[in-house]
Amino acid sequence: MTKTHSKGATPAAPEPKMIIGSLETCNLPELGINNLEIRVDTGAQTSSLHVDNITRLKQNGKPFVQFDIHPDIYNIDELVTCCTPICDIRRIKSSNGESQERYVIKTLLELGEQSWPIEITLTDRSDMSYLMLFGREGMSHKVLVDPSQTFMLSS
Repeated sequence: MTKTHSKGATPAAPEPKMIIGSLETCNLPELGINNLEIRVDTGAQTSSLHVDNITRLKQNGKPFVQFDIHPDIYNIDELVTCCTPICDIRRIKSSNGESQERYVIKTLLELGEQSWPIEITLTDRSDMSYLMLFGREGMSHKVLVDPSQTFMLSS
């Protein structure tokens, strides 16, 4: 089916982009994770999430990955165990220049009052300050980043 515009009609204006800071708080509701502090990184192509105990398994013949996450870095007793389909396996170059193979999952991201699906790689980010790195692909043309600001959506 093709879409036609009547004479004089103008196409719908694009949705305005959210302005976010270099640090924000998001929810990953399909994984049961709320108020997760994330580092916004326009230099990273792919978003990544720090997880522990990654296990590949099959459910109904389809590949899944199970993992644990401590969503509150100040409360290591809080543990969320997730199980979700594997979307892909990719070779990713990390910030230290090393290349590693990572599982990729697709899940819903809630940021501010908007939500959209994003792909996230699962990795060990225990040496980093934030459990999630929010990369360019995840931003999905929905945000503009002001690196001089933090937590602009939660103020």
